[in-house]
Amino acid sequence: MTNLSDWLLGEWTLSRELWDRASGTHGEFTGVAHYTPLPDGGLRYRENGTLRWAGHSSPAFREYLLYPCEDTSALDMFFTDGKPFHRMSFKFGQEQAEHLCVNDLYRVNYERMDEDSFRFRWDVTGPSKLLRLDSVLHRRLNR
Repeated sequence: MTNLSDWLLGEWTLSRELWDRASGTHGEFTGVAHYTPLPDGGLRYRENGTLRWAGHSSPAFREYLLYPCEDTSALDMFFTDGKPFHRMSFKFGQEQAEHLCVNDLYRVNYERMDEDSFRFRWDVTGPSKLLRLDSVLHRRLNR
């Protein structure tokens, strides 16, 4: 993959399994993720869908901003308020990044499955959280 921005551009189906390892609670998120171009050369990532957690179901969304870095096979990811999050990369097939949020450590591993799908797994450890979030995205081919 030479240019990650170009590869991500478009619409993806998204399924995510969520586990709170401290309580044993299991949930899921299903929906659609969009990578859309920004005027300044970056991408906006927005996922919309339904979160099912602890017997409840509700609409949910998440947004991030991604910007090119010196390596075109990677993107720097930011929260929508401009604070840095981590670097997204598939350069070596699997790539791990970290983000410290107060005292909880978020570790993510990205894996490209094939030309039109990828997965990422967050392991979160710390005094406030003990979570695992597994996400799988498949390109919507009707674009």
